[in-house]
Amino acid sequence: MQVLSYLSLGSNLGNRRENLKKACELLKQSAGVKFLKSSAVYETRPIGRVEQREFLNAAVKLKTVLSPLELLTLCKQIEKLMKRKKTVKWGPRIIDLDIVLFGNLNLKSKQLTIPHKEMEKRQFVLKPLSDIYGRGKHPVSGRTFKSMLKKLAGESNIRKVWTKI
Repeated sequence: MQVLSYLSLGSNLGNRRENLKKACELLKQSAGVKFLKSSAVYETRPIGRVEQREFLNAAVKLKTVLSPLELLTLCKQIEKLMKRKKTVKWGPRIIDLDIVLFGNLNLKSKQLTIPHKEMEKRQFVLKPLSDIYGRGKHPVSGRTFKSMLKKLAGESNIRKVWTKI
């Protein structure tokens, strides 16, 4: 059975836009995944206390026959292929792939939480997600992504830099 899934992508090292493009190409080449759509690209200030460059963020829509854990493994393999190195929490990275939604699944395990546990607090996740899933709702709270964005509007630290990856 194929499931609609949404990933959040981010990069703030090297050629950030090319990093996003490469991650998308690797997703397109992956078995068990059909790449459907990508959002615009947004530049955002980093979160956390680490001094670092601004991020480019986007979201992608996929159809997959993979399980959530298999999709997580694929995301980690792509990060490894692209030479992501683990540094400090919320530190700089060449690429970051996070599963935001997996159908209407509500999952909490040691390895993975779906929907992404921080999505409601992050414009850099919600804005790109709204681009490609405009009428979408959080599978647990039932709130629309657009209403979540409105709640964060006063903290605006996001700007569109390209209409596509």
